Amino acid sequence: MPATVERYDVIVIGAGAAGLFFASEAGRRGRRVVAIDHAVKLGEKIRISGGGRCNFTNIHAKPANFISGNPKFCISALSAFTPHDFLARVAAAKITWHEKKLGQLFCDGSAQQIVDMLISGCVAAGVALRAGVDVLSVEKETSGFIVTTSAGTFCAPRLVIATGGKSIPKIGATEFGCKVAKQFGLGVVEPRPALVPLTFEGDIKEMAKTLAGVSLDALVSCSAAGIAENGRTKKPPAFREGLLFTHRGLSGPSILQISSYWREGDVLRIDCAPAADVFGMLKARRDTRGKVAFQTALGEILPKRFAQEICKAYGWSGNLGDWSSEKLKEASVKIHDWTIKPSGSEGYRTAEVMLGGVDTDGLNSKTMAAKSVNGLFFIGETVDVTGWLGGYNFQWAWASAYAASQAV
Repeated sequence: MPATVERYDVIVIGAGAAGLFFASEAGRRGRRVVAIDHAVKLGEKIRISGGGRCNFTNIHAKPANFISGNPKFCISALSAFTPHDFLARVAAAKITWHEKKLGQLFCDGSAQQIVDMLISGCVAAGVALRAGVDVLSVEKETSGFIVTTSAGTFCAPRLVIATGGKSIPKIGATEFGCKVAKQFGLGVVEPRPALVPLTFEGDIKEMAKTLAGVSLDALVSCSAAGIAENGRTKKPPAFREGLLFTHRGLSGPSILQISSYWREGDVLRIDCAPAADVFGMLKARRDTRGKVAFQTALGEILPKRFAQEICKAYGWSGNLGDWSSEKLKEASVKIHDWTIKPSGSEGYRTAEVMLGGVDTDGLNSKTMAAKSVNGLFFIGETVDVTGWLGGYNFQWAWASAYAASQAV
């Protein structure tokens, strides 16, 4: 061990949402904590989240809103630290907030308020914050964990990995956490981008380019096999939210949500008008306004540009009065069950989170501690627990960090 070593009770590597919250909570319990991050500006992913207002939790967060190889793993942590518990911290910091939709809570002001709250909590708890510091190696000796960095060597009997996942690499995201897990013999569930726009080739890509910027209310599901639970395969949920056409394919909340379940080769099933009875509406229009063009009538139900493109794709033309009821039914089925196959996703560049990570089989669900390595903990996005879009991943960051903070 080097002659000059800074000694602490706990070292936390990663000073994002989970790392900062863990450090402040552990510090409040009297632990001497140092938080190390390679970024010069701490909490950058928080700052850019939610359009700059940070969707910091979801009031309805429950285990069913999370994807994991072990769906029950998150229950203990989510129960021990709820959205209301985090709201109490927000209220104490005098941060005002609002519910946007579906239980999603945002700051009234800037997301920087959440970053400032977390950093202030660390400062008040005596946490040593080391920003712009690269971790060169992590080792375990009898005296504890030895972390060698560009700013010196640190030693502590407990080490917490809170480095997040590979999503949004432009702000410094890496797979450091998974590498540490593998170094110490823990399993890793193969990471992949999640909450990410999906891409297409061929006719659908060309349609998307033409419609870039057009959005519609949609109910989206996919043909994925689903997640194994209790020896049975659980069918992926369907999501009804906005769908957005882009130059590369499809995005919007409904697509980001289903992307966490979609796998290569799966098809998407999209109800393009979930609030409408397309057949009934077209039939009624035909019976009273038969001379109107089919495309025009469809444009009264769907966004006009989308109606134009889908008519072109299926060769739908002529006046509505010329369409038989059977033909109207066939068209309405295609509108309510538009089936298309993505070629891939936009990857980590635009993914909001990483799916997969440190295998929960190797962790204690109540403490986030590694079962086989005394004193080693993993929290936040690094762990194989991934939330839906809408504040769920932040709630997992707070809950998993709190669980570990009570155990160190």
